[in-house]
Amino acid sequence: MLENSTVKPSKGLSESDLWEGMVRRGIGVVRSQRPNQFYPIFIDPERQAIVEIGKPLALEEDRSLVVPPDGLVAVWPIKDDLTEGFWQLSPAGLKKARQQGTVRVGSFNSKTDQWRIQYMKAKKAKAVVDGLIPTLGKDENGVVILDLDGGSLESLPTPRTVWTKKSHDASTGGAGLLNRILPKRKFPFAKSLFAVEDSLRFFISDRPDAIVLDFFSGSGTTAHAVMRLNRQDGGRRQCISVTNNEVAADEQAALRKSGLRPGDPDWEKWGICDYITKPRIRAAITGKTPEGEDINGDYKFTDEFPMAEGFEENAEFFTLTYETPVAVHHNLAFQRIAPLLWMRAGAEGSRIDALPDQGWAVAETYGLLVDLDRSAEFCDAVDACDGLRIAFIVTDDDRRFQSVARRLPDSVEPIRLYESYLSNFRFSMGR
Repeated sequence: MLENSTVKPSKGLSESDLWEGMVRRGIGVVRSQRPNQFYPIFIDPERQAIVEIGKPLALEEDRSLVVPPDGLVAVWPIKDDLTEGFWQLSPAGLKKARQQGTVRVGSFNSKTDQWRIQYMKAKKAKAVVDGLIPTLGKDENGVVILDLDGGSLESLPTPRTVWTKKSHDASTGGAGLLNRILPKRKFPFAKSLFAVEDSLRFFISDRPDAIVLDFFSGSGTTAHAVMRLNRQDGGRRQCISVTNNEVAADEQAALRKSGLRPGDPDWEKWGICDYITKPRIRAAITGKTPEGEDINGDYKFTDEFPMAEGFEENAEFFTLTYETPVAVHHNLAFQRIAPLLWMRAGAEGSRIDALPDQGWAVAETYGLLVDLDRSAEFCDAVDACDGLRIAFIVTDDDRRFQSVARRLPDSVEPIRLYESYLSNFRFSMGR
């Protein structure tokens, strides 16, 4: 990972230190959370070898209808309670692990009546690939043979004060890379994408669902680095990037001479958020410059691939503005604060963007009750929705709010909407 690292004396390793089950565990882990990570792995049970990787199955498709190739057996991400979960790795992540030899067929699981699939998490797999944990080659199935007496988890790299890799230099991995993504757009002191990626890796490589808050996002390097980590191991990490839309001081003078002032569209379009941050994040995902051209060049660190391939990510852009109390209390501001409710519930799944005609609505992670006369229907819908975390209840009547809250499942947090969220702020979609 780094050219400078600390290596401590070896204490020996055990199989359990490195290998673990590839089925995601935990309460609330269900197939619908990550449909792209619900796919069959076809194995040869005689050789206990992975032979093929199937395609992700749509939610409405029944896995029992998938026919394995002749002589092979399909293994699915089924939890010990026999419910459908998902794999820790995406098909692309599993393909990379097979190439490295850091995934294998384990023992037979009598609870699920299928073979276990085991893998190494990103940090441990990289330590094996980089030679920090010695191996004796690969077996006939392409799986690494570990030298369990010659390595230690303590030998994994730790960060040093000075990093000397060329990719971590700000001029190469920062300004130079940003110029490929946003040609002719200048941003002072852009950090190296790969230095930020490595910094994050030390803390969240084994946390595929981590949420990263970048409160001074600048050019958006941190969000970009989180995308790269997700691509490497199939993670679903999120990044919340916060920045203002300040216009550089030297540009302000020229704009003022043109008669422009802060708030004018022709002023704001030169601000850091609208001119650099959002275009950079959008370009990284799509693989295209703001002009619609394929980004020229390749990523040259860890996993190398053309920048024009982009990432399997999505992004939402919001602008914090002011909303009058009158509009708030007359239900005129709901569409503008709807994204905030979605973010409060975890920024996952679909979003309730308008007041529902039937008086209530539920999404994957939260529900909204507007008409308290329909509270019984709403509570039944909430109770039937796995993974729902929050119920927003629109009322100024504390007694009625408490009545609805008592009927909700213990796992659902009730929030009185006007008291907590319909304040003087609103979030509107950026353009």
